[in-house]
Amino acid sequence: MLYSSFRFNNGFSLNQYKTIFLSDYILQSFANSIWLSLVSACLALIIAIFASYAIYTYSEKVRERILIIINLTSNFSGVPLAFAFIIILGNSGLITLFVQFMGWDWNFNLYSWSGLLLIYIYFQLPLAIMLIYPVFYGIQKEMKDAAMMLGASNAYFWRKIGVPIIWPALAGTLTILFANAMGAYASAYALTGSGYNLTAIRIGALLSGDIFAQPELASAIAVLLGAVMIVGMLISEWMTKKMRKDANL
Repeated sequence: MLYSSFRFNNGFSLNQYKTIFLSDYILQSFANSIWLSLVSACLALIIAIFASYAIYTYSEKVRERILIIINLTSNFSGVPLAFAFIIILGNSGLITLFVQFMGWDWNFNLYSWSGLLLIYIYFQLPLAIMLIYPVFYGIQKEMKDAAMMLGASNAYFWRKIGVPIIWPALAGTLTILFANAMGAYASAYALTGSGYNLTAIRIGALLSGDIFAQPELASAIAVLLGAVMIVGMLISEWMTKKMRKDANL
C-alpha cells in the first residue's frame, strides 16, 4: 500500500499526496471522518463508563448474562446493522411511521450525520463496555474504605485515586474506538451510499472505480488514514503518561 501510494506513470512520485492536499473534496472526507469518529468514540466511552460500573455492581450471575448479551451484540455490525436501522428508523421505518401516525413532530433523518452518529455509537458501545468493564476490578473496595476513613469524599476519591487508576484503560479504549470508527465502511456505505463524504467510502470508490479505478490514490489516502490513527495513539499515550506523572502513580 505504501509502495503503491508513491507510484505514478510507472515511476516514483508524490503526485498522489499532492492530489490529496489540493483536493477540497478529499480533505473534507478526512474532516468528516475525524469529527464523526471523535464524537462517536467520546459519547460511546462516556455511556460505557456508566454502563460498565452499573454492571460491576450487579451479582455475578446477572453480570455473566449481561456480558453474554453484550458480546453477542458486539458482532452485529456492517450491512445487517444498517439494514436493521433502516427498518426501524428509515423513511418508512417502524418508529417513523408510528410517529407520523400519531402526528408528532419528527425531524430525525437516519441518512444524515445524526443517523451515522447513532449507528456508530451503537456498534462502538458493546466494544467499549467489554474493554472498560474489567478495569473496575482494579479499584479495590479496601482502597475506597481507607480513603473514606481518612476523610475523603466520594468525588475526591474518584478524582485523586479512581480516575488516575482507570485512566490508561479509558485512554486506550478511546483510541481503539476512534480507530474503529475511522475504518468503518460497510455500515456507512449501506446507509448513505456516496451521499456522505467519508474517507473509507472515498477509498472504496477509488478502488471499485465508479468512473475509473485509481488504486494509487486510494493507497495514498489509506496511508494518511493510518497516519491519523497513529497520531491519535501517540496523543493517547502522552495523555496517559502525563496523568500518571501528575498523580504520582
